[in-house]
Amino acid sequence: MRIEFGREICGELSSAQTREWLVTNGIGGYASGTVAGLLSRRYHGLLIAALQPPLGRTLLLAKLDEVAVYDNTAYALHTNRWADGSVEPHGYRQIEYFELEGTIPMWRFACADALLEKRIWMQQGANTTYVRYTLSRATQPLKLTLTALVNYRDHHGDTHSHDWQMQVAPVERGICVTAAPNATPLYLLSALQEPLQERASVTPVHNWHYNFDLAIERERGLTECEDHLHAATCEVTLNPGESIVFVASTTPQPNLDGAKALKLHREREQKLLNLWKHNRPGTIAPNQKWPDWLDRLVLAADQFIVNRPVPDIPDGKTIIAGYPWFSDWGRDTMISLPGLTIATGRPEIARSILLTFAKYVDRGTIPNRFPDAGDVPEYNTVDATLWYFEAIRSYYDATADDELLTELFPVLADIIDWHCRGTRYNIHLDAGDGLLYAGAAGVQLTWMDAKVDDWVVTPRIGKPIEINALWYCALRTMAKFARQLGKPAREYEAIADRTLAKFSRFWNPTTGYCYDLLDSPTGDDAALRPNQIFAVSLPGRGAKGYAPLLPPIQQRGSVDACGRSLLTSYGLRSLDPHHPDYQGCYSGTQFQRDGAYHQGTTWGWLLGAFVSAHLQVHGDRVQAKQLLEPMAQHLLAHGLGTCSEIFDGDAPMTPRGCIAQAWTVAEVLRAWVATEQ
Repeated sequence: MRIEFGREICGELSSAQTREWLVTNGIGGYASGTVAGLLSRRYHGLLIAALQPPLGRTLLLAKLDEVAVYDNTAYALHTNRWADGSVEPHGYRQIEYFELEGTIPMWRFACADALLEKRIWMQQGANTTYVRYTLSRATQPLKLTLTALVNYRDHHGDTHSHDWQMQVAPVERGICVTAAPNATPLYLLSALQEPLQERASVTPVHNWHYNFDLAIERERGLTECEDHLHAATCEVTLNPGESIVFVASTTPQPNLDGAKALKLHREREQKLLNLWKHNRPGTIAPNQKWPDWLDRLVLAADQFIVNRPVPDIPDGKTIIAGYPWFSDWGRDTMISLPGLTIATGRPEIARSILLTFAKYVDRGTIPNRFPDAGDVPEYNTVDATLWYFEAIRSYYDATADDELLTELFPVLADIIDWHCRGTRYNIHLDAGDGLLYAGAAGVQLTWMDAKVDDWVVTPRIGKPIEINALWYCALRTMAKFARQLGKPAREYEAIADRTLAKFSRFWNPTTGYCYDLLDSPTGDDAALRPNQIFAVSLPGRGAKGYAPLLPPIQQRGSVDACGRSLLTSYGLRSLDPHHPDYQGCYSGTQFQRDGAYHQGTTWGWLLGAFVSAHLQVHGDRVQAKQLLEPMAQHLLAHGLGTCSEIFDGDAPMTPRGCIAQAWTVAEVLRAWVATEQ
């Protein structure tokens, strides 16, 4: 699937500025920007380095402003919007063509009969960004001037210079910028070979550029402008066919062989695609083929997998929940693991993630998230740990790895024990009905976790339906694992049987679908929410021998109710549009946005569970695939080649939130593969 645009998109600022690209480095760092080239988020930049991998993400290089001089005419290739709303210069007008080559964004700028190509990528495992310019067509030399705008701040922040003095010093082939005495230095280098080296220069500068406008931050009710430091000017004269590679790195001596670095990047992406094609199911009909847009998602899946070294596991892995602003969350990691790793033919990554998180189990729970600052993880979750069981089951079903199962079984047994006797946040098994209760005032424990100051928008204290579906599956999984290892399984089966027997309490005969929550402080919650879909999808998701939680007629009632009222082209709404609390547009201040987050906003990741449940109930693989196909066109908007976090509940379901969300990508991949098995 080619993601490419001509002047019809690139030359229209309103279109080019809403399409964003993303490249990553496998350790939490990234680069991101717009097709137009202007900054619209605080998270846009050419090098956002993970200084404490996978976190400590810090903006170092904001952008390169380019000017080309060809045939005595100057062409500004960059675009900036300023705080007063003015746009100057209009470099997007010179973009003749944009393409996403794998995960590499590529622009072609037309300057008379000259064509200048620009590509951006990062080195895996290093905080190093490459920007390559190639004069692919010309009848005479072209002079290129690059203005390097740097910064040094947390990627969630913003900078207002106040005469901030950074140290800018010349080094061989470039400059070194040291923002403060204890700051990590930034190296800006030109990777040039003879005779280009004689025609190029990198000059240190110290000149603040003020009031870049950040339009999306203004929409989000946050600080809407900031300053960047002009730290260097690079000038080079290119003859037709020649290239210059500009390197930004925290490493004093990065690889300056741009051609080799590009080749390695492309070879790595091809290897990922080969793994995917080799390991995907082979049941597709002879006259059909796997759609090319899934290849895009395989490359997108890799962007979320990053290193998280822990004691005894130096090559530990985790999953970034979403770019640009999320860190690694336990819930998102475990939901995403089957789609990002098992479906793509990378079980060794799954194994590393499962072992890594086992090191963080505390009082029977895995972390909800790892904060951007600080080493102490947060454990305010009830579902992340239960999704951990699902992730392990998915891995074991694919690998039959008894060695890992033996290592993790004591950890899993301890988790079940903690849940039975009670752990933090009043998470405990209700012995009366075998259902799991969770919740405490002021704390949000399920995936519907929006909180503004002291206001928990959807507290869901009590017995949430998806939590008990997960609890039931975790118990059946434990019994299966116990039998596999020759250990007693009867206790797990007995608890699961009690849960199954009382799960019927969730059925609401008046509405014809399930309660979302039982035994809350205000009673049972009959609001139509998407969480009930897991009561259908989870027991049937490859979990052989797991008795269904609902009888067939109730399964169909639940799925069809969600389909009629919650289904959109890109996922499920988080609340029935007819509910008085429904909000169909996710916009405004943080208070307004968080108030709408789980009160009507569409969530892409839920599409995977709905497809699984729909296939379970209706058995129609063609229809199941049709439900996923709108995501193919979505890859051309918002985050290019990837899937967004959320969408408006109201048509046209405008994408919102993160431009790239792990569990959305993962669940689309997992669900598609499931339709072929």
